Amino acid sequence: MSKLLLGALLGVTMIANSGCVVPMYSPDPTRRLTQLLNTSENLRMIMDEWERAWLIDMPTHLTPYRVHGGM
Repeated sequence: MSKLLLGALLGVTMIANSGCVVPMYSPDPTRRLTQLLNTSENLRMIMDEWERAWLIDMPTHLTPYRVHGGM
């Protein structure tokens, strides 16, 4: 009986944390718009952070053709 009760409590907790029972965003339209913009801007910045981590955003100093250094 206690395992069943513990399982039900764990299930309710997981459902409440997933945003199904308690909504993630505010019901007020103006506040919800601000929250959605903040969320989308944060997700949009991931590509910039990824390029910065791998140093892809820096300009290359290599030439597109081979240059012989000798005379």
